[in-house]
Amino acid sequence: MTLARRLLTGSLLVVTTLVTAVVIIAGGRLRNRLVAEKTDELARVAHVISLGWRGGVNADSLAAAAGAEFGYRVTLIDSTGVVVGDAEFGPEARRRLENHATRPEVVVAHASDSGIGIARRQSASAGDEELYVAVRHPFGTVRVSLRTARLDDVVRGAQRDVLVSGIVALLGVLALVWLFARSISQPVVELRDVARAIASGDLTKRPSLSAPGEVGDLANALHRMTEQLASRLQALQEDEHLMIALLESLEEGVLALDEHGSVVRINERARTLLNVNVPLPFGRELLPREYTIRAAIDQSLSGATTPSAELTLNERTVAITSRPLPTAGAVVTVLDLTILRRLETIRRDFVANVSHELKTPLTAVSGFAETLLDEGIPADQRRRFVETIRDNAMRMQRIVDDLLDLSRIESGGWRPNVAAVDVSAVVAAVFGEIATRAEKKGLHLVSDIAADAGRVQADPTAFRQVLANLVENAVQYTREGGVTLRARAREGGVAVDVADTGVGIRPEHLPRIFERFYRVDAGRSREQGGTGLGLAIVRHLVDAHGGRVESSSTLGIGTTISVFFPSGRPD
Repeated sequence: MTLARRLLTGSLLVVTTLVTAVVIIAGGRLRNRLVAEKTDELARVAHVISLGWRGGVNADSLAAAAGAEFGYRVTLIDSTGVVVGDAEFGPEARRRLENHATRPEVVVAHASDSGIGIARRQSASAGDEELYVAVRHPFGTVRVSLRTARLDDVVRGAQRDVLVSGIVALLGVLALVWLFARSISQPVVELRDVARAIASGDLTKRPSLSAPGEVGDLANALHRMTEQLASRLQALQEDEHLMIALLESLEEGVLALDEHGSVVRINERARTLLNVNVPLPFGRELLPREYTIRAAIDQSLSGATTPSAELTLNERTVAITSRPLPTAGAVVTVLDLTILRRLETIRRDFVANVSHELKTPLTAVSGFAETLLDEGIPADQRRRFVETIRDNAMRMQRIVDDLLDLSRIESGGWRPNVAAVDVSAVVAAVFGEIATRAEKKGLHLVSDIAADAGRVQADPTAFRQVLANLVENAVQYTREGGVTLRARAREGGVAVDVADTGVGIRPEHLPRIFERFYRVDAGRSREQGGTGLGLAIVRHLVDAHGGRVESSSTLGIGTTISVFFPSGRPD
Protein backbone atom coordinates (compact mmCIF):
# COMPACT_ATOMS: atom_id res chain seq x y z
CA MET A 1 0.00 0.00 0.00
CA THR A 2 1.39 3.39 -0.94
CA LEU A 3 2.11 6.16 1.56
CA ALA A 4 -0.79 8.21 0.26
CA ARG A 5 -3.20 5.34 0.73
CA ARG A 6 -1.83 4.53 4.14
CA LEU A 7 -2.12 8.16 5.21
CA LEU A 8 -5.59 8.32 3.72
CA THR A 9 -6.72 5.15 5.46
CA GLY A 10 -5.13 6.23 8.75
CA SER A 11 -6.60 9.69 8.51
CA LEU A 12 -9.99 8.20 7.72
CA LEU A 13 -9.83 5.99 10.82
CA VAL A 14 -8.50 8.78 13.04
CA VAL A 15 -11.03 11.35 11.91
CA THR A 16 -13.86 8.83 12.04
CA THR A 17 -12.84 7.82 15.54
CA LEU A 18 -12.59 11.44 16.62
CA VAL A 19 -16.00 12.27 15.13
CA THR A 20 -17.52 9.24 16.81
CA ALA A 21 -15.90 10.14 20.10
CA VAL A 22 -17.05 13.73 19.77
CA VAL A 23 -20.60 12.57 19.07
CA ILE A 24 -20.59 10.22 22.05
CA ILE A 25 -18.76 12.52 24.45
CA ALA A 26 -20.67 15.61 23.35
CA GLY A 27 -23.93 13.71 23.70
CA GLY A 28 -23.02 12.55 27.18
CA ARG A 29 -21.86 15.97 28.31
CA LEU A 30 -24.89 17.63 26.75
CA ARG A 31 -27.12 15.15 28.53
CA ASN A 32 -25.39 15.83 31.85
CA ARG A 33 -25.57 19.57 31.22
CA LEU A 34 -29.25 19.41 30.38
CA VAL A 35 -29.96 17.28 33.44
CA ALA A 36 -28.04 19.74 35.65
CA GLU A 37 -29.78 22.78 34.16
CA LYS A 38 -33.19 21.15 34.34
CA THR A 39 -32.51 20.09 37.91
CA ASP A 40 -31.71 23.70 38.85
CA GLU A 41 -34.76 24.90 36.93
CA LEU A 42 -37.03 22.34 38.61
CA ALA A 43 -35.63 23.38 42.00
CA ARG A 44 -36.37 27.02 41.27
CA VAL A 45 -39.88 26.16 40.07
CA ALA A 46 -40.44 24.09 43.23
CA HIS A 47 -39.32 27.02 45.39
CA VAL A 48 -41.68 29.36 43.51
CA ILE A 49 -44.59 26.95 43.97
CA SER A 50 -43.73 26.51 47.66
CA LEU A 51 -44.18 30.26 48.13
CA GLY A 52 -47.78 29.95 46.91
CA TRP A 53 -48.63 26.94 49.07
CA ARG A 54 -50.04 28.64 52.13
CA GLY A 55 -52.83 28.00 54.53
CA GLY A 56 -56.24 28.16 52.89
CA VAL A 57 -54.86 27.50 49.39
CA ASN A 58 -56.33 24.49 47.59
CA ALA A 59 -53.36 22.20 46.97
CA ASP A 60 -54.98 20.43 44.01
CA SER A 61 -55.79 23.72 42.25
CA LEU A 62 -52.33 25.06 42.99
CA ALA A 63 -50.65 21.95 41.53
CA ALA A 64 -52.82 22.04 38.39
CA ALA A 65 -52.26 25.77 37.83
CA ALA A 66 -48.53 25.52 38.41
CA GLY A 67 -48.26 22.50 36.10
CA ALA A 68 -50.07 24.34 33.34
CA GLU A 69 -47.99 27.47 33.85
CA PHE A 70 -44.55 25.85 33.96
CA GLY A 71 -45.18 22.81 31.78
CA TYR A 72 -44.02 20.29 34.37
CA ARG A 73 -45.71 17.75 36.52
CA VAL A 74 -46.27 19.34 39.95
CA THR A 75 -47.04 17.18 42.98
CA LEU A 76 -47.87 18.48 46.45
CA ILE A 77 -47.33 15.98 49.27
CA ASP A 78 -48.37 16.56 52.86
CA SER A 79 -46.18 15.77 55.88
CA THR A 80 -47.57 12.20 56.11
CA GLY A 81 -46.67 11.37 52.49
CA VAL A 82 -50.19 11.65 51.08
CA VAL A 83 -50.45 13.35 47.66
CA VAL A 84 -52.80 16.31 48.14
CA GLY A 85 -52.31 17.82 44.70
CA ASP A 86 -51.00 16.63 41.32
CA ALA A 87 -51.00 18.35 37.92
CA GLU A 88 -51.60 15.06 36.04
CA PHE A 89 -53.92 13.18 38.40
CA GLY A 90 -57.36 14.24 39.51
CA PRO A 91 -58.87 13.63 42.95
CA GLU A 92 -60.10 10.11 42.09
CA ALA A 93 -56.84 8.97 40.54
CA ARG A 94 -54.84 10.66 43.28
CA ARG A 95 -56.54 8.60 45.95
CA ARG A 96 -55.21 5.45 44.30
CA LEU A 97 -51.61 6.71 44.46
CA GLU A 98 -49.20 5.14 46.92
CA ASN A 99 -47.96 7.00 49.93
CA HIS A 100 -44.99 9.14 48.82
CA ALA A 101 -43.22 9.42 52.19
CA THR A 102 -40.66 6.80 51.13
CA ARG A 103 -39.90 8.27 47.71
CA PRO A 104 -36.11 8.82 47.48
CA GLU A 105 -36.36 12.49 46.58
CA VAL A 106 -38.82 13.16 49.45
CA VAL A 107 -36.63 11.33 51.98
CA VAL A 108 -33.51 13.25 50.88
CA ALA A 109 -35.34 16.60 50.91
CA HIS A 110 -36.38 16.13 54.54
CA ALA A 111 -33.01 14.71 55.63
CA SER A 112 -30.61 17.16 53.95
CA ASP A 113 -29.63 20.59 55.26
CA SER A 114 -30.47 22.21 51.91
CA GLY A 115 -34.01 20.87 51.96
CA ILE A 116 -33.73 19.64 48.35
CA GLY A 117 -33.98 16.04 47.16
CA ILE A 118 -33.16 14.87 43.62
CA ALA A 119 -33.89 11.49 42.04
CA ARG A 120 -34.03 10.02 38.56
CA ARG A 121 -36.11 6.86 38.34
CA GLN A 122 -39.04 5.06 36.78
CA SER A 123 -42.33 6.62 37.80
CA ALA A 124 -44.59 4.19 39.64
CA SER A 125 -47.71 6.12 38.55
CA ALA A 126 -46.83 7.45 35.08
CA GLY A 127 -44.77 4.42 33.99
CA ASP A 128 -41.88 6.28 32.30
CA GLU A 129 -38.50 7.57 33.53
CA GLU A 130 -38.69 10.98 35.14
CA LEU A 131 -36.37 13.48 36.82
CA TYR A 132 -37.73 14.44 40.24
CA VAL A 133 -36.78 17.47 42.36
CA ALA A 134 -38.40 17.73 45.81
CA VAL A 135 -38.24 20.77 48.10
CA ARG A 136 -39.05 20.61 51.81
CA HIS A 137 -42.08 22.73 52.83
CA PRO A 138 -43.69 23.41 56.23
CA PHE A 139 -46.83 21.58 55.00
CA GLY A 140 -44.85 18.66 53.54
CA THR A 141 -43.04 18.52 50.20
CA VAL A 142 -43.28 20.30 46.85
CA ARG A 143 -42.15 18.01 44.01
CA VAL A 144 -41.65 18.95 40.35
CA SER A 145 -40.82 16.32 37.74
CA LEU A 146 -39.90 16.11 34.07
CA ARG A 147 -39.95 13.15 31.69
CA THR A 148 -36.38 12.41 30.64
CA ALA A 149 -37.57 11.50 27.14
CA ARG A 150 -37.73 15.21 26.37
CA LEU A 151 -34.07 15.58 27.27
CA ASP A 152 -33.15 12.50 25.19
CA ASP A 153 -34.81 14.02 22.13
CA VAL A 154 -32.72 17.17 22.49
CA VAL A 155 -29.52 15.13 22.90
CA ARG A 156 -30.26 12.95 19.86
CA GLY A 157 -30.93 16.03 17.75
CA ALA A 158 -27.64 17.59 18.80
CA GLN A 159 -25.80 14.35 18.08
CA ARG A 160 -27.28 14.24 14.57
CA ASP A 161 -26.10 17.79 13.93
CA VAL A 162 -22.62 16.99 15.20
CA LEU A 163 -22.51 13.82 13.13
CA VAL A 164 -23.48 15.66 9.94
CA SER A 165 -20.88 18.34 10.66
CA GLY A 166 -18.30 15.64 11.34
CA ILE A 167 -19.03 13.90 8.05
CA VAL A 168 -18.63 17.14 6.14
CA ALA A 169 -15.38 17.83 7.99
CA LEU A 170 -14.25 14.28 7.33
CA LEU A 171 -14.69 14.69 3.57
CA GLY A 172 -12.74 17.95 3.67
CA VAL A 173 -9.97 16.42 5.76
CA LEU A 174 -9.70 13.41 3.45
CA ALA A 175 -9.29 15.69 0.46
CA LEU A 176 -6.56 17.69 2.18
CA VAL A 177 -4.82 14.55 3.43
CA TRP A 178 -4.82 13.08 -0.09
CA LEU A 179 -3.18 16.23 -1.46
CA PHE A 180 -0.70 16.47 1.42
CA ALA A 181 0.21 12.75 1.41
CA ARG A 182 1.27 12.91 -2.20
CA SER A 183 3.97 15.50 -1.34
CA ILE A 184 5.24 14.17 2.00
CA SER A 185 7.60 11.26 2.48
CA GLN A 186 8.55 8.96 5.31
CA PRO A 187 10.81 11.43 7.24
CA VAL A 188 7.84 13.61 8.07
CA VAL A 189 5.90 10.59 9.29
CA GLU A 190 8.73 9.64 11.60
CA LEU A 191 9.17 13.19 12.83
CA ARG A 192 5.47 13.36 13.49
CA ASP A 193 5.60 10.20 15.56
CA VAL A 194 8.58 11.44 17.54
CA ALA A 195 6.96 14.82 18.15
CA ARG A 196 3.77 13.15 19.35
CA ALA A 197 5.75 11.00 21.76
CA ILE A 198 7.58 14.05 23.13
CA ALA A 199 4.33 15.96 23.51
CA SER A 200 2.86 13.09 25.52
CA GLY A 201 5.87 13.12 27.86
CA ASP A 202 7.96 10.29 26.39
CA LEU A 203 11.38 11.93 26.12
CA THR A 204 13.13 8.67 25.17
CA LYS A 205 12.00 9.00 21.54
CA ARG A 206 14.61 10.30 19.06
CA PRO A 207 14.45 10.83 15.26
CA SER A 208 16.67 8.21 13.60
CA LEU A 209 16.61 9.58 10.06
CA SER A 210 19.25 11.70 8.35
CA ALA A 211 17.69 13.60 5.50
CA PRO A 212 18.94 16.56 3.47
CA GLY A 213 17.43 20.02 3.45
CA GLU A 214 14.80 21.38 5.76
CA VAL A 215 13.57 17.94 6.84
CA GLY A 216 17.06 17.00 8.02
CA ASP A 217 17.44 20.31 9.86
CA LEU A 218 14.09 19.71 11.51
CA ALA A 219 15.17 16.23 12.61
CA ASN A 220 18.41 17.56 14.13
CA ALA A 221 16.60 20.39 15.90
CA LEU A 222 14.04 17.97 17.29
CA HIS A 223 16.80 15.69 18.52
CA ARG A 224 18.62 18.53 20.34
CA MET A 225 15.37 19.83 21.79
CA THR A 226 14.52 16.40 23.17
CA GLU A 227 17.94 16.07 24.79
CA GLN A 228 17.63 19.49 26.43
CA LEU A 229 14.09 18.83 27.61
CA ALA A 230 15.10 15.52 29.16
CA SER A 231 18.09 17.10 30.90
CA ARG A 232 16.13 20.06 32.21
CA LEU A 233 13.21 17.94 33.31
CA GLN A 234 15.51 15.67 35.28
CA ALA A 235 17.21 18.68 36.87
CA LEU A 236 13.82 20.16 37.80
CA GLN A 237 12.69 16.90 39.35
CA GLU A 238 15.90 16.63 41.37
CA ASP A 239 15.57 20.24 42.53
CA GLU A 240 11.93 19.62 43.45
CA HIS A 241 12.80 16.55 45.52
CA LEU A 242 15.68 18.38 47.18
CA MET A 243 13.52 21.37 48.03
CA ILE A 244 10.78 19.17 49.47
CA ALA A 245 13.33 17.26 51.56
CA LEU A 246 14.85 20.52 52.83
CA LEU A 247 11.48 22.04 53.70
CA GLU A 248 10.28 18.96 55.51
CA SER A 249 13.54 18.66 57.49
CA LEU A 250 13.20 22.17 58.88
CA GLU A 251 12.06 22.71 62.45
CA GLU A 252 10.67 25.97 61.16
CA GLY A 253 7.29 26.15 59.47
CA VAL A 254 7.43 27.55 55.91
CA LEU A 255 4.59 28.43 53.56
CA ALA A 256 4.66 30.16 50.18
CA LEU A 257 1.84 32.24 48.70
CA ASP A 258 1.26 33.31 45.12
CA GLU A 259 0.47 36.85 44.03
CA HIS A 260 -3.24 36.31 44.79
CA GLY A 261 -2.56 35.28 48.38
CA SER A 262 -3.27 31.57 47.90
CA VAL A 263 -1.00 29.12 49.72
CA VAL A 264 0.81 27.04 47.07
CA ARG A 265 3.37 25.27 49.26
CA ILE A 266 3.54 24.41 52.95
CA ASN A 267 5.63 21.98 54.96
CA GLU A 268 4.35 19.65 57.65
CA ARG A 269 5.83 21.76 60.47
CA ALA A 270 3.81 24.78 59.34
CA ARG A 271 0.68 22.64 59.06
CA THR A 272 1.18 21.50 62.66
CA LEU A 273 1.86 24.97 64.07
CA LEU A 274 -0.99 26.62 62.13
CA ASN A 275 -3.37 23.63 62.48
CA VAL A 276 -4.06 23.49 58.72
CA ASN A 277 -4.94 20.17 57.06
CA VAL A 278 -6.55 21.19 53.75
CA PRO A 279 -4.85 20.14 50.48
CA LEU A 280 -2.90 22.59 48.32
CA PRO A 281 -3.58 25.10 46.98
CA PHE A 282 -5.94 26.89 49.39
CA GLY A 283 -6.88 30.45 50.18
CA ARG A 284 -5.24 32.37 53.00
CA GLU A 285 -8.63 32.75 54.65
CA LEU A 286 -8.17 29.16 55.86
CA LEU A 287 -5.13 30.21 57.89
CA PRO A 288 -5.66 31.17 61.56
CA ARG A 289 -7.53 34.45 61.89
CA GLU A 290 -4.78 36.22 63.79
CA TYR A 291 -4.06 39.87 63.06
CA THR A 292 -0.28 39.34 63.18
CA ILE A 293 -0.42 36.61 60.53
CA ARG A 294 -2.77 38.54 58.24
CA ALA A 295 -0.71 41.74 58.58
CA ALA A 296 2.53 39.92 57.78
CA ILE A 297 1.00 38.36 54.65
CA ASP A 298 -0.50 41.65 53.46
CA GLN A 299 2.76 43.54 53.91
CA SER A 300 4.86 40.91 52.16
CA LEU A 301 2.42 40.69 49.24
CA SER A 302 2.74 44.47 48.89
CA GLY A 303 6.55 44.14 48.69
CA ALA A 304 7.66 44.78 52.28
CA THR A 305 9.69 42.49 54.54
CA THR A 306 8.23 42.18 58.02
CA PRO A 307 10.34 41.77 61.18
CA SER A 308 9.78 38.83 63.50
CA ALA A 309 6.57 39.18 65.51
CA GLU A 310 5.55 36.90 68.37
CA LEU A 311 2.05 35.70 69.13
CA THR A 312 0.30 32.92 71.00
CA LEU A 313 -1.25 30.40 68.63
CA ASN A 314 -2.94 27.15 69.68
CA GLU A 315 -1.33 27.47 73.15
CA ARG A 316 2.11 27.88 71.55
CA THR A 317 4.37 30.91 71.32
CA VAL A 318 5.42 31.39 67.68
CA ALA A 319 7.37 33.99 65.74
CA ILE A 320 6.02 35.07 62.34
CA THR A 321 8.30 36.50 59.65
CA SER A 322 7.42 37.22 56.01
CA ARG A 323 9.18 38.57 52.96
CA PRO A 324 8.21 39.10 49.32
CA LEU A 325 9.42 36.82 46.53
CA PRO A 326 11.29 38.35 43.57
CA THR A 327 8.81 37.01 40.98
CA ALA A 328 5.51 37.40 42.83
CA GLY A 329 3.92 36.27 46.05
CA ALA A 330 5.51 35.90 49.46
CA VAL A 331 7.06 33.41 51.85
CA VAL A 332 6.07 33.22 55.51
CA THR A 333 8.07 31.45 58.22
CA VAL A 334 6.66 30.24 61.53
CA LEU A 335 9.12 29.47 64.33
CA ASP A 336 7.99 27.66 67.47
CA LEU A 337 9.39 29.53 70.49
CA THR A 338 7.33 27.70 73.12
CA ILE A 339 10.15 25.62 74.57
CA LEU A 340 12.62 28.51 74.39
CA ARG A 341 10.29 30.91 76.21
CA ARG A 342 9.44 28.26 78.76
CA LEU A 343 13.12 27.63 79.44
CA GLU A 344 13.75 31.36 79.73
CA THR A 345 10.93 31.64 82.25
CA ILE A 346 12.26 28.67 84.21
CA ARG A 347 15.74 30.14 84.18
CA ARG A 348 14.54 33.55 85.38
CA ASP A 349 12.38 32.01 88.09
CA PHE A 350 15.17 29.70 89.17
CA VAL A 351 17.75 32.49 89.45
CA ALA A 352 15.29 34.72 91.29
CA ASN A 353 14.22 31.95 93.66
CA VAL A 354 17.75 30.77 94.42
CA SER A 355 18.84 34.35 95.03
CA HIS A 356 15.86 34.96 97.29
CA GLU A 357 16.31 31.69 99.21
CA LEU A 358 20.02 32.32 99.82
CA LYS A 359 19.65 36.03 100.55
CA THR A 360 17.84 35.54 103.89
CA PRO A 361 20.36 33.18 105.53
CA LEU A 362 23.30 35.10 104.05
CA THR A 363 21.93 38.33 105.47
CA ALA A 364 21.51 36.71 108.87
CA VAL A 365 25.02 35.22 108.80
CA SER A 366 26.55 38.51 107.69
CA GLY A 367 24.60 40.58 110.24
CA PHE A 368 25.30 38.38 113.22
CA ALA A 369 28.95 37.94 112.18
CA GLU A 370 29.40 41.71 112.15
CA THR A 371 27.68 41.94 115.53
CA LEU A 372 30.09 39.38 116.98
CA LEU A 373 32.96 41.72 116.19
CA ASP A 374 31.80 43.83 119.11
CA GLU A 375 33.79 42.51 122.10
CA GLY A 376 31.33 43.90 124.59
CA ILE A 377 28.56 41.41 123.79
CA PRO A 378 27.71 39.14 126.73
CA ALA A 379 28.71 35.48 126.41
CA ASP A 380 25.15 34.10 126.45
CA GLN A 381 24.05 36.50 123.74
CA ARG A 382 27.22 35.78 121.76
CA ARG A 383 26.33 32.07 121.94
CA ARG A 384 22.82 32.71 120.57
CA PHE A 385 24.35 34.70 117.69
CA VAL A 386 26.73 31.86 116.88
CA GLU A 387 23.87 29.35 116.96
CA THR A 388 21.88 31.56 114.59
CA ILE A 389 24.86 31.74 112.22
CA ARG A 390 25.19 27.95 112.42
CA ASP A 391 21.46 27.37 111.73
CA ASN A 392 21.48 29.65 108.69
CA ALA A 393 24.71 28.08 107.38
CA MET A 394 23.10 24.63 107.73
CA ARG A 395 20.02 25.93 105.93
CA MET A 396 22.17 27.12 103.02
CA GLN A 397 23.96 23.76 103.07
CA ARG A 398 20.60 21.94 102.80
CA ILE A 399 19.58 24.15 99.87
CA VAL A 400 22.87 23.48 98.07
CA ASP A 401 22.63 19.73 98.76
CA ASP A 402 19.07 19.59 97.45
CA LEU A 403 20.07 21.56 94.35
CA LEU A 404 22.95 19.14 93.72
CA ASP A 405 20.57 16.17 94.12
CA LEU A 406 18.13 17.70 91.65
CA SER A 407 20.89 18.45 89.18
CA ARG A 408 22.25 14.91 89.43
CA ILE A 409 18.81 13.35 88.88
CA GLU A 410 17.86 15.61 85.97
CA SER A 411 21.19 15.24 84.19
CA GLY A 412 20.86 11.46 84.11
CA GLY A 413 23.85 11.00 86.40
CA TRP A 414 21.68 9.04 88.82
CA ARG A 415 19.77 5.88 87.94
CA PRO A 416 17.59 4.03 90.45
CA ASN A 417 18.98 0.71 91.66
CA VAL A 418 15.62 -1.05 91.93
CA ALA A 419 15.13 -3.74 94.52
CA ALA A 420 12.30 -5.13 96.66
CA VAL A 421 11.93 -2.65 99.56
CA ASP A 422 10.10 -3.43 102.82
CA VAL A 423 7.56 -0.60 103.06
CA SER A 424 6.86 -1.11 106.80
CA ALA A 425 10.55 -0.89 107.71
CA VAL A 426 11.07 2.30 105.75
CA VAL A 427 7.92 3.88 107.21
CA ALA A 428 9.04 2.96 110.74
CA ALA A 429 12.45 4.54 110.16
CA VAL A 430 10.95 7.71 108.70
CA PHE A 431 8.41 8.02 111.53
CA GLY A 432 11.20 7.48 114.05
CA GLU A 433 13.19 10.39 112.64
CA ILE A 434 10.22 12.77 112.64
CA ALA A 435 8.54 11.56 115.84
CA THR A 436 10.16 14.19 118.09
CA ARG A 437 8.98 17.09 115.93
CA ALA A 438 5.50 15.59 115.68
CA GLU A 439 5.24 15.17 119.46
CA LYS A 440 6.26 18.78 120.03
CA LYS A 441 3.35 19.89 117.84
CA GLY A 442 0.95 17.36 119.38
CA LEU A 443 0.55 15.45 116.12
CA HIS A 444 0.01 11.72 115.80
CA LEU A 445 1.63 9.62 113.06
CA VAL A 446 -0.43 6.74 111.62
CA SER A 447 0.66 4.10 109.13
CA ASP A 448 -1.84 1.94 107.27
CA ILE A 449 -0.05 -0.58 105.05
CA ALA A 450 -2.14 -3.20 103.26
CA ALA A 451 -0.96 -6.78 103.25
CA ASP A 452 -0.57 -6.80 99.47
CA ALA A 453 1.52 -3.60 99.59
CA GLY A 454 4.21 -4.77 101.96
CA ARG A 455 6.95 -4.54 99.34
CA VAL A 456 7.61 -2.05 96.57
CA GLN A 457 10.04 -2.20 93.65
CA ALA A 458 12.18 0.92 94.12
CA ASP A 459 15.63 2.21 94.92
CA PRO A 460 15.83 1.85 98.73
CA THR A 461 17.58 5.18 99.32
CA ALA A 462 15.32 7.05 96.92
CA PHE A 463 12.16 5.45 98.36
CA ARG A 464 13.16 6.45 101.87
CA GLN A 465 13.96 10.00 100.74
CA VAL A 466 10.57 10.27 99.02
CA LEU A 467 8.66 9.17 102.12
CA ALA A 468 10.85 11.30 104.42
CA ASN A 469 10.25 14.42 102.34
CA LEU A 470 6.49 13.81 102.18
CA VAL A 471 6.09 13.07 105.89
CA GLU A 472 8.39 15.93 106.94
CA ASN A 473 6.46 18.29 104.65
CA ALA A 474 3.13 17.10 106.09
CA VAL A 475 4.28 17.54 109.70
CA GLN A 476 5.75 20.94 108.90
CA TYR A 477 2.46 22.34 107.59
CA THR A 478 0.08 20.62 110.08
CA ARG A 479 -0.80 22.39 113.33
CA GLU A 480 -3.16 19.86 114.88
CA GLY A 481 -4.43 16.39 114.15
CA GLY A 482 -1.87 14.16 112.48
CA VAL A 483 -0.33 12.56 109.43
CA THR A 484 -1.50 9.27 107.92
CA LEU A 485 0.61 7.16 105.54
CA ARG A 486 -1.34 4.57 103.55
CA ALA A 487 0.08 1.98 101.15
CA ARG A 488 -2.16 0.05 98.79
CA ALA A 489 -1.53 -2.27 95.87
CA ARG A 490 -2.72 -0.87 92.56
CA GLU A 491 -2.78 -2.36 89.11
CA GLY A 492 0.84 -2.52 88.02
CA GLY A 493 2.46 -1.34 91.26
CA VAL A 494 2.06 0.16 94.73
CA ALA A 495 0.55 3.54 95.64
CA VAL A 496 1.60 5.38 98.81
CA ASP A 497 -0.55 8.25 100.10
CA VAL A 498 0.60 10.75 102.72
CA ALA A 499 -2.37 12.69 104.12
CA ASP A 500 -2.29 15.48 106.67
CA THR A 501 -4.92 17.50 108.53
CA GLY A 502 -3.29 20.85 107.80
CA VAL A 503 -4.73 24.06 106.45
CA GLY A 504 -4.88 22.74 102.90
CA ILE A 505 -3.82 24.37 99.63
CA ARG A 506 -5.85 26.67 97.43
CA PRO A 507 -6.72 25.19 93.99
CA GLU A 508 -4.71 27.82 92.11
CA HIS A 509 -1.52 26.78 93.95
CA LEU A 510 -1.99 23.01 93.75
CA PRO A 511 -0.60 22.46 90.19
CA ARG A 512 2.63 24.30 91.05
CA ILE A 513 3.62 22.80 94.41
CA PHE A 514 6.13 20.47 92.72
CA GLU A 515 8.08 23.37 91.20
CA ARG A 516 11.42 24.36 92.71
CA PHE A 517 11.16 26.92 95.52
CA TYR A 518 7.42 27.33 95.00
CA ARG A 519 5.75 28.13 98.29
CA VAL A 520 2.10 28.57 99.07
CA ASP A 521 3.00 30.60 102.18
CA ALA A 522 6.58 31.74 101.66
CA GLY A 523 6.97 33.49 105.01
CA ARG A 524 5.74 30.60 107.15
CA SER A 525 7.73 28.08 105.10
CA ARG A 526 11.01 29.88 105.65
CA GLU A 527 10.28 30.28 109.39
CA GLN A 528 9.89 26.50 109.62
CA GLY A 529 13.16 25.88 107.80
CA GLY A 530 11.97 24.34 104.54
CA THR A 531 14.17 24.64 101.44
CA GLY A 532 11.29 24.68 98.96
CA LEU A 533 12.87 21.77 97.05
CA GLY A 534 11.43 18.73 98.84
CA LEU A 535 8.45 18.12 96.58
CA ALA A 536 10.52 18.86 93.48
CA ILE A 537 12.95 16.12 94.54
CA VAL A 538 10.03 13.77 95.20
CA ARG A 539 8.64 14.31 91.71
CA HIS A 540 12.01 13.71 90.01
CA LEU A 541 12.76 10.58 92.05
CA VAL A 542 9.35 9.07 91.30
CA ASP A 543 9.64 10.01 87.61
CA ALA A 544 13.02 8.27 87.49
CA HIS A 545 11.24 5.08 88.59
CA GLY A 546 8.66 5.47 85.85
CA GLY A 547 5.98 6.30 88.40
CA ARG A 548 3.74 9.31 88.94
CA VAL A 549 2.92 11.87 91.62
CA GLU A 550 -0.54 13.31 92.27
CA SER A 551 -1.89 15.81 94.78
CA SER A 552 -5.28 16.72 96.17
CA SER A 553 -6.25 19.19 98.85
CA THR A 554 -9.28 20.69 100.54
CA LEU A 555 -8.86 24.10 102.15
CA GLY A 556 -9.18 23.84 105.92
CA ILE A 557 -9.25 20.03 105.91
CA GLY A 558 -5.87 18.85 104.66
CA THR A 559 -3.69 17.74 101.77
CA THR A 560 -2.90 14.31 100.31
CA ILE A 561 0.18 13.58 98.18
CA SER A 562 0.08 10.25 96.32
CA VAL A 563 3.08 8.52 94.74
CA PHE A 564 2.89 5.43 92.58
CA PHE A 565 5.80 3.05 92.05
CA PRO A 566 5.36 0.54 89.20
CA SER A 567 6.21 -3.10 89.76
CA GLY A 568 8.56 -3.27 86.75
CA ARG A 569 11.98 -1.71 86.31
CA PRO A 570 12.15 1.77 84.72
CA ASP A 571 13.33 1.98 81.12
